[in-house]
Amino acid sequence: MSVSPSTPSIAFQGTRAIAAGPLAEVAVAARQAVASDPEKPLLVFDDETGGVIDLDLRGSDAEVMARLEARNAPQSDEAKSPGRGRPKLGVVAREVTLLPRHWAWLSAQPGGASNALRRLTEAAMRSEEGRGRARADREAAYRFMSAMAGDLPGFEEASRALFADDREAFGEHSGGWPADIRKHVAKLAWRASPA
Repeated sequence: MSVSPSTPSIAFQGTRAIAAGPLAEVAVAARQAVASDPEKPLLVFDDETGGVIDLDLRGSDAEVMARLEARNAPQSDEAKSPGRGRPKLGVVAREVTLLPRHWAWLSAQPGGASNALRRLTEAAMRSEEGRGRARADREAAYRFMSAMAGDLPGFEEASRALFADDREAFGEHSGGWPADIRKHVAKLAWRASPA
């Protein structure tokens, strides 16, 4: 998972949210929380994916920040130098199997078959964008929920409600959970369409 100091994130110490915002700020708050109470478990999550971000919180705030910056340092010029062969233009050739009537229709389109396939693909991607975003939000919420609430009562039922887009049922089944966890799951799951 690629993260940067500006990645939106949140840190939980035990079941309580202790910091939210850019990863740089959250990492410093997380380091300070671990220093003050090393016995409490601490997890940092990526707000886009719901995944856990692995941070090395040893040392001072400056050391933590330096390691975070180093994760995203640009490659050296030697690693960037182009290799032999054709330059990469961003075009990937793959095999597509269609019926002859499909090929005939594509060939008759302005710009040819490749151009028509690109236009059709772009149009389909735009029409799916809303549904795809909602699905990605639910999956991010589920990843977070599994890590933080996987052993809490009502988890299975809350999971079903989450993927069924049933906020009311989710609220019923997660009602006994710690407030910060319940609130963050709802934020991740329904960020595209807040209640």
